[in-house]
Amino acid sequence: MKTLTDHLTQYAAYHRDQRNIITHFIGIPLIVVAVAILLSRPNLMINGLWVSPAMAVAIVAALFYLKLDRALGACMALLLALCVWLGMYCAQLSTGAWLGWGIGSFIVGWIIQFIGHYYEGRKPAFVDDIMGLAIGPLFVVAELAFLCGLRKPLQEEIEKRLSTQSRK
Repeated sequence: MKTLTDHLTQYAAYHRDQRNIITHFIGIPLIVVAVAILLSRPNLMINGLWVSPAMAVAIVAALFYLKLDRALGACMALLLALCVWLGMYCAQLSTGAWLGWGIGSFIVGWIIQFIGHYYEGRKPAFVDDIMGLAIGPLFVVAELAFLCGLRKPLQEEIEKRLSTQSRK
């Protein structure tokens, strides 16, 4: 299994332009929220617990992120829980409003992503590796941590690997 550094290095190779990274801070959260909204129906209550496909996907994703890294995984689990909560709220709206928020956020998120990749001059990472769809949200959280001065050794290792790749 690839390590956190492996995944983030591979994803970062497609995201070197700062404008592209900035668009990912907006586009990826919109897409994740949209998926949570759209997967929040059908839903049911089991012993007072609200259950939906969104919750199942969030749990699997959170476990994946936690396996890669405890701290970033815990942050992702919290963010995914917030997305599921928002999806649960939207699922209670009328069908039109639920679809409007879900589909609208999804489309706007992807438009922003493709604008970023226009600046980058490179296709999105998921085109070459479907795991890029799962790593994208983690990349945004890691980049935010780097901006806050956290996880410097991880950032330095990613940059080191990227500079080695570019020399080949």
